[in-house]
Amino acid sequence: MPEFIGAVDQGTTSTRFMVFDHEGNEVARHQLEHTQVLPRPGWVEHDPVEIWERTNSVVQTAIRTGGLSPADLVAIGITNQRETTVVWDPRTGRPYCNAIVWQDTRTDSIAAALERDGHGETIRRKAGLPPATYFSGGKIKWILENVDGVREAAEQGHAIFGTTDCWVLWNLTGGPNGGIHATDVTNASRTMLMNLETLDWDDELLEIFSIPRRMLPAISPSSHPQAFGRTRTSRPLSASVPITGVLGDQHAATVGQVCFAPGEAKNTYGTGNFLVLNTGTEPVRSRHGLLTTVAYQFGDAPAVYALEGSIAVTGSAVQWLRDQLKIISSADEIERLARSVEDSGGIYFVPAFSGLFAPRWRSDARGAIVGLARYHTGAHLARATLESICYQSRDVVEAMERDSGVHLDVLKVDGGVTANDLCMQIQADVLGVPVSRPVVAETTALGAAYAAGLAVGFWRDTDELRAQWQESKRWQPQWSAEQRAAGTAGWGKAVERSLDWVQVD
Repeated sequence: MPEFIGAVDQGTTSTRFMVFDHEGNEVARHQLEHTQVLPRPGWVEHDPVEIWERTNSVVQTAIRTGGLSPADLVAIGITNQRETTVVWDPRTGRPYCNAIVWQDTRTDSIAAALERDGHGETIRRKAGLPPATYFSGGKIKWILENVDGVREAAEQGHAIFGTTDCWVLWNLTGGPNGGIHATDVTNASRTMLMNLETLDWDDELLEIFSIPRRMLPAISPSSHPQAFGRTRTSRPLSASVPITGVLGDQHAATVGQVCFAPGEAKNTYGTGNFLVLNTGTEPVRSRHGLLTTVAYQFGDAPAVYALEGSIAVTGSAVQWLRDQLKIISSADEIERLARSVEDSGGIYFVPAFSGLFAPRWRSDARGAIVGLARYHTGAHLARATLESICYQSRDVVEAMERDSGVHLDVLKVDGGVTANDLCMQIQADVLGVPVSRPVVAETTALGAAYAAGLAVGFWRDTDELRAQWQESKRWQPQWSAEQRAAGTAGWGKAVERSLDWVQVD
C-alpha cells in the first residue's frame, strides 16, 4: 500500500523533491540548483530545459536514496516560483526563449505604459495587483512583441504560456504526447490576467495586454483529485502517480503553516520575503501597497483569499555577498560574520536590485549602502544585510495591519533564512513581537504535499493538518522601544536615498 506523498518544489534558485509520511515528517529529499542567467542589468532568466532536467534528477535521487519505490507514492503535489514566465511550442516541448524570472525588470516600460494609459485601476480592481514588472502578464506581452515568430505561433496555437508549475506539470504528464496544460488559481492570480471574482481569465485584461486566450492554461482548484492528471513519462517515475495538488510557493507555505483561519499569517524567507495574511472567502482590497491574491482553493469549496506583501530581495542579498562581493564563501557563513560585530555600525543596506516591491512599488529604486565610514568592515555589511531583511518585513507588517486592522501577536516564519538564528532574533527585535519557527521550516513543499494529500483522502481535513503543526523555536524581542524607533527611522532615510535612481519611461 502506498504510504507517502511527494512534492516537487521548483524554486527560484533550485528544485527539490521531498517525500512526507502521514505525520508530515520528511522521509526523503534531494535538491539541485540551476543557473541564474543575467544577460543585462535588470534581466534575470532561467533555462526551462535545465529546470525540467533538474526536476527529473531530484525526483529520481530522492526516491532512490530514501529507499522508496515510485509505487509508494499515493500522490504528488507541485509548488513553484510564481510569475516566472515560460512560453513553449506544445508540438515539440521546446521553449521559444529562456524563462523570464519574476525578479526581471525589463518590462518596466510596459508597466509604466499601463498606468499612463489608464489601465492601472482596471487591473487593480479585477486582478488585485498593481501594474508592475513582477507579474506574468507583462512578461508574456514582452515575449510576444520581442521574440521572433512567437506572436504568429500563439495565434495558431503553437505557443503556450505557463509559470513553472505549468511547465513541470505539462512535462510530467506527457509533454508533447498529451501533456496537461493547466495551472491552479493561486498561480493564475499572479498574472494580472485572472479575475479574482470569477477565478477565470478575463477578456478585458487579455485585450489590455494583447494576449491570445488560447495561450493560457486551464485554471483549476489548488487541490483536486482529477484536475492535474497522472505522471506518464518514463522519467522521472516508472509508475503512474496522480498529481493532485498545485500551489504557488507562498500559497503552499501558507498551507504548510496551517494558516486556515482569517487573521492567521506567515512570512517566508527565501530568495525574497513573502508575508501572507488569510482574509477569508472575500477578497480584501489593499489601500497600502499590498496585493490581493488567492490563498488556496480546495476542491469544490470556495476560494480563500489573502493579502500579501512581496519583497523582491532578501535571501538573494546574501547570495550577492557570496557570489558577487565574495565576502562569504557559503550562505551560512553570514551568521558567524555578522555576529563578530555588535551592530551594523550605523550603516543600512537597501537591496533594491529589482526596484522595491511591497509596500512602495518603486521600479525606479536601486540598491544602496548608506552611512559608510572608513571604520566599517565586511562584518558590518553582513549584519546590515540581515537587518535589511527584517526592516523590509516590518514595512509589510505595518501596511498589513493598516489594511486589515489585524495586529500580529506572533509572526510564523519559514524558509531557508530562518535557519539563521541571529536574523530571526533581529526580526523579533525590529518587529517588537515574538517570531515562531515550525519543526518543518521548508513549508512550501509540505504545503504542496498537504494539498495533494487532501485531494485523495490521505489526510482527512485541515483540522488534522493543524494538529500536526509544532513549534521548533521562538525568539522574543530584546530591543527597547527607543532602539526600535531609531533603527526604523534610519531605515526609512536609507530607503529614500534608493529612490529615483533610474528613469522609467
